[in-house]
Amino acid sequence: MSRVILNFVVTLILGFLLSQILPWWHVMLAAIITGFFIELKGFKVFLIPFLAMGLLWLIYGLTLGAQNDFLLTKKIGVLLSIGENIAAILAITFSIAGIAAGIAGVLGKQLKMLIK
Repeated sequence: MSRVILNFVVTLILGFLLSQILPWWHVMLAAIITGFFIELKGFKVFLIPFLAMGLLWLIYGLTLGAQNDFLLTKKIGVLLSIGENIAAILAITFSIAGIAAGIAGVLGKQLKMLIK
């Protein structure tokens, strides 16, 4: 299995497991751990955790929203002045989780380089 796919899958699984016991910052902890132990090069260090945690939060947002007909999602959209646009709220959710995880993935790689 290539390092890219391995990093993606491990980040996704670790993020899901940590989400059961930690608050929102579990995405960063999962990305730091995988960035430290599964070495990637170049922009992939940011991109793979970005996609993994963004996907995790997107799926989580869809499942929670579908349970109540996206009522809370629509209300948050009104608060953010984007209307009841569910896709926009989910895109923002994906982006926030992705950016946090991507930066944390870079931090994990930098920590490994620092220790070496």
